[in-house]
Amino acid sequence: MSQFTFDDSPVFFQAVKDKIAEFNWQHWEVSERLPLGLKLESETGELLAGFSGRTFGNWLMIDNLWVSESLRGQKIGHQLLAEAESIAHSKGCKFALLDTLNFQAKPFYEARGYQVKWTQLAYPATGCKYFMVKPLSALKK
Repeated sequence: MSQFTFDDSPVFFQAVKDKIAEFNWQHWEVSERLPLGLKLESETGELLAGFSGRTFGNWLMIDNLWVSESLRGQKIGHQLLAEAESIAHSKGCKFALLDTLNFQAKPFYEARGYQVKWTQLAYPATGCKYFMVKPLSALKK
């Protein structure tokens, strides 16, 4: 039997990810994951709020939504999320998926129609992670 070699380099992690993607593309009916990014910047170019995710078949997969401390409570996050959902819906997405930690934004997403579908307990040790989904069918194209 072969000897395993330890490798925690970013290059190796990307190589494994690329090999899985190569395999997946042979078996999925959807071959494009399209990035979706939105940002709000100050007049000087400082990042004030941002959204990153991707569209993939029927799904908007949300990676990050962040609003600077100084703008929180002013509905910037709501506007950012609504714009991303609208763009994804216009591209044919029917659902949105995200995960959020217990100390992050669960109430924010629940107030915008997201529902917890699964909770990962004891994550990473004493907290938890919520996986949330929202149907985008109510949005107008």
